[in-house]
Amino acid sequence: MWYSRSVATTSTNKLKDLYENLVPGRPLTSATLAEHGISADLAVHYARSGWLKRLARGVYCRPGEPLSRDGSLLVLQHMIKGLHVGGKTALDWYGVRHYVASREVLRLYGWTAARLPEWFTSRFESAYHRKRLFHESPDDMRHVAPLDRREGAPLTSSPERATLEILSEVGVRESMGEAREILEGAYNLRPDVLNELLQQCTSVKTVRLCIKLAHELNMGWSEKLEIAKFPTGSDRPWVSKSRDGLLILRP
Repeated sequence: MWYSRSVATTSTNKLKDLYENLVPGRPLTSATLAEHGISADLAVHYARSGWLKRLARGVYCRPGEPLSRDGSLLVLQHMIKGLHVGGKTALDWYGVRHYVASREVLRLYGWTAARLPEWFTSRFESAYHRKRLFHESPDDMRHVAPLDRREGAPLTSSPERATLEILSEVGVRESMGEAREILEGAYNLRPDVLNELLQQCTSVKTVRLCIKLAHELNMGWSEKLEIAKFPTGSDRPWVSKSRDGLLILRP
């Protein structure tokens, strides 16, 4: 592609402005580049010239600069509806854990079926699952917010929501024993938040399992659960066969 001197100067100025405003470690999407006056064709020119590194179609980064986990997650949030950090990872970030894993696996949840891009999974070991555990919309999820309300932090489940996300996976991707051990360490959960989430929960199994374990472990917040308001299903036991054997949850 041929550029005149004036075009080349304008192009250089745009790149300089981009670099000055670039958040270190955060990937650049076509939308972000467009905000700086950089068209798709110009981004391709920058990539071919070695001024930007192409990660995927419409996604770039600054050459030689490692991607940050949080910056990458912020970009993914715009790509996948409802994407947020949840489950074990969220609890670990809040300091609620039973053991330290030998390697960190980011537990990510979202509103739609999706596949995490290779540029992300090759750098951050992660697992993504579509989950609609509560009555909500992907643009207004219950008790999901930037971690510690920090600017630039990725959307993360509250400890209460993360706990229910773990319980919802018992018998599928989570063992009953580990879920019990994790819940045993979650003694500071807020009853008012749990009550709200459990009332809006779409999974009878999750509701019943939370009630069962809370009472068995004698959690301090269990006495404040408003069980009569929860969707616990019919009077029949909830039965499921899993790798732990039969899971029977009575109302």
